[in-house]
Parts: sequence; C-alpha cells; structure tokens
Amino acid sequence: MTLPSHALDEAAHRCLVAGFDGTTTVPDTLKRLVDRGLGGVILFTRNVRDADQVRELTAALRALRPDLLVAIDNEGGGIGHLAGAGAPEVPGSWALGVVDDPALTTACADALAGHLASLGITVSYAPVADLQRRPENPIVRTRAFGADPEPASRHLRAWIAATEARSIASCAKHFPGHGGTVTDSHHELAVDPRPYADLDLAPFRAAISAGVPMLMSAHVVFPALDPDRPATLSPRILGDLLRGELGFDGVLVSDALEMKAIADRYGEAAGARLALAAGADQVIVAVPDLGTTLACRDAVLDALASGELAEERVAQAAARVLRLAERYAVPTAPDVVARWDDGAGLEAARRAVRGGGPLPPPVPGAHVVDLFPPPHPALNWGGEDLLTELRALDPTATGTAVAGEPGDTDAVVAEALRAAEERPLVVAVCDAGLHPWQRRLRTALLAARPDAVRVSTGLPEPGDEGAVHAYGRGRVNLRAVAEVLAGLR
Repeated sequence: MTLPSHALDEAAHRCLVAGFDGTTTVPDTLKRLVDRGLGGVILFTRNVRDADQVRELTAALRALRPDLLVAIDNEGGGIGHLAGAGAPEVPGSWALGVVDDPALTTACADALAGHLASLGITVSYAPVADLQRRPENPIVRTRAFGADPEPASRHLRAWIAATEARSIASCAKHFPGHGGTVTDSHHELAVDPRPYADLDLAPFRAAISAGVPMLMSAHVVFPALDPDRPATLSPRILGDLLRGELGFDGVLVSDALEMKAIADRYGEAAGARLALAAGADQVIVAVPDLGTTLACRDAVLDALASGELAEERVAQAAARVLRLAERYAVPTAPDVVARWDDGAGLEAARRAVRGGGPLPPPVPGAHVVDLFPPPHPALNWGGEDLLTELRALDPTATGTAVAGEPGDTDAVVAEALRAAEERPLVVAVCDAGLHPWQRRLRTALLAARPDAVRVSTGLPEPGDEGAVHAYGRGRVNLRAVAEVLAGLR
C-alpha cells in the first residue's frame, strides 16, 4: 500500500494527540499541526478558567478543523480538570463500587458526560477499568471500581452506556491493567509479575462487549505476555492479545508518552514510533511544550520515510481515528444539552460512607487534623479538604489540612493536641499504609486522645478499623463525611 505523500503526512498527524498552553488563544504551532491533520488535543487545568471560556476555546479549536477530537481526563472523585468550569461533583469509582447501584453510577457518569457535551469536549479518558489488586499499588486505588472483576465490569458497562448516550467517546484504561503493580508508571517503569491466568482482562472484555470506542494502554511490563516491552510498545499485547484474542477494533490510545516509564527508557519520540508500530492508533503528548509533540511527529515521519514504520500500519491507525471523529467530533450544541442530575454525586457519596460499626455520634466544634499525600502531579486537585467541608456545616469547627509530610511532625502533633484540648478531635488519613508519616502522626494523636474520631479517605487498610470510611477524596466524599460529623446523617 502506497499513499500519496500528502495523505501519508495527514495520516501520521491524525495519530497524535497534543497538549498545549493557553485558555483563549491557540498557539501558532498547534494551528499548523491541526492544519496538517492533528487527530486530537487534550485539555488540562491549565486550559480551563470558566465554562464560557472553555466553550470558546473548544469552538476555536474546532473552527480550525471540524474533525479534531477534544479530549480530557474526567474520572470524577477529584480526578478531573474542570472544577473551574463548574464540573458536577461525583465520588470516585471505588465509592460507586461500594454502593453497587449501577443506576447511580449511570447518573454520575451521565452528569460528567453531559457537562463535557455542554463545553464542546468530545472525548473522556475514562472510566478506569483497572482492578485494585495490590495494597502497595500507588496509582489505581480509589480510581478503580473495586478489586472484584464482576461488579467492576457491571459498573464499567453502566458508565460506558451513559457516556455513549451523551455522544461522548469514553475510553477504558489502562489496558491490560495497572492494578497489579507496586509502581506508578508516571515515575518509573511498572511491572505486573502475575501469570497470564491471573491478569485482569475481564473488565476490559466487559468494556469491549459494551461497545467502548477507545482503550488506553498501560506503560506496564507483563512478563507473562511480553517480558521485553511495556504494553504501550508491545505488538504481542496490542496486536495478538487486544486485536486478536479480545477482538477490539476501536481506537487504542497510548497513555502520555512523557511519563517516565516511557520517556526515561525510550524517549518520547522513539516511544511514539514504537507505540504506533506496536498497534496503537494515537499517542498522547500531554506536556504543553509543543516541541516535544513536534519531535514525536518527526520521529514518526522519519520512520515512515525509512520504512522502519509501515505505511499500512499508520493508514490503519488513521482510519480508525477518522471513524471515531466521524462519530464523535461534532459536539451537541451546548444550548440543547439535556440537564443532568446535580444531586447524584452527593447521593452516591452519602450512600458509600461506612463505619466499622454504627457511625459515630456528632462532634460539634471538633478540631480536625486531615492528613493526605501531596497532589499527584498528573492528576488535578481542587484544594478540597475535610475541614473546609465540615466548617461549611459547623462554623465552630477548627483544624488543619496537612498535604504531604510536614517538616516537624512533633510540632504538628503538639499543636493539634493543644488546639483540641477542650474539643472533640477528628483524625483523618488517606492511604496511610503508603505514607508512614501519616501512620506516625495518627499513632501519636491517638495515643494522647484515644477518644478521637478516626476517618479514612482512601482505601481501607490495617489501622483503619473503626474509622469512618469515605472511599475517596472528592469534594462530595468529604462532604458526606462532614455531614456525619456534624450530625446531619
């Protein structure tokens, strides 16, 4: 198969998804990429000021090329980039799995997808199809619907159907699963050492059977499938397994190439070439430095010119992207987007709250010590904390939010105990098993105040017995816990 040079150039550009800087203007370099056929852009918090601004930006992008896909990470539970644009507040997937009401999951997914439609965004890089398999896993956790494939599959199907009903392209991630690792692929190459029979393919099979139009690959090595390359770069995993055994013929998009699992070992440019050769249809370059995107583009064009990358492979990938664009790229007019259920997310968060037994009695005027890890650099954090949510219900509450290990833990403990001397004390942790500093602080506070109310905003783990569990740190998760503490539940 030989394509005319202009058609091959356009096909290569269609296989790229680019991040960029700006909220109101489109950089000239990006305009040139779009003019040559760029397949999509990915928006981040840096591109969002308010809803009207996002609508104007997406309209400006689409005016350059009507079939340009406009994408964003939009998982819920605080994992998203549209807080400034009035995003619906929904809990993360784990809380939805705890409630286990697919109709409620449908309502939450519909709210997120309806909001995207109102902004002119056409691709949602969600839902997470990973299962949370290892207690040491640092990246999946409450982003998953659970650890059991059957209920997780049930909720994936509900999410995908709701998103599709809004004419938004959903994308199940991270194939073939990131939940069996103990490493975050944003920081280094991750490995899942399990045998083939133990891998978490069932949720991806469910997503494919539900008609999910996109999957995202994992930067994870699976020795049982391919000991040499991460899934994103593996023909065995993307070709033999995904296309062959699982029969997926939608768009396979890579996770971001600047993640260190790829960038440190291969480099973004080589990663783009290898991913497309392996069977990916699009590769994401999320960093706003368009020079990185150009380097990836040039590596693909050079590989095509040398024959290292087959024209047939890029033409096949571009054709899949074009089919996706024909189905989703033209958004619903914002003024005709049907309203979503604004209360579904808070209802879900309330129903997810659990205690080791009966929920504790109200603690009016409590002093709250909210411990949680610093925000992940690739995942948005809107500044939410438990004290803020409690003070909205009980203005007499006091406390502190500790985002990351403090320089002087003894001083934090001493100040908290002093401030809580005449008050109820609430001690909240988030995944303390991964963060020893949280365990140390909690142990010291509870030693002095065994009457303290304990809260867990992450996954349940040893030491959380008897705690109030939120199963996530989205604003509605924290609000639901605050209602318990304020006696409104």
